[in-house]
Amino acid sequence: MILILIAVGWMYVTVMMALAEAFSPQGSVLAAVMIVLFYGLLPLAIVLYIAGTPQRKRRLRQKQMAEQAVQAETQAPKVLPGPERAAADPPQQS
Repeated sequence: MILILIAVGWMYVTVMMALAEAFSPQGSVLAAVMIVLFYGLLPLAIVLYIAGTPQRKRRLRQKQMAEQAVQAETQAPKVLPGPERAAADPPQQS
């Protein structure tokens, strides 16, 4: 949640800088667009990617553990409880 707040604040400041550049007497719209891209979106994308790495790793680990649980469940021998087990096992002769 904090990361989203920081991202919104960063983009707000960047857009305000771009607007100031675009509407200044010596500024240009091209410079404003470059400010938004290279001072706003590119650094923000890099920071969000790096900050999201632990969450991506956690999701991948959970997915792998779920797949392992399903695989272990399908490979485990089926054990029948109580009377059903006795009926399924053939009588042993000695």
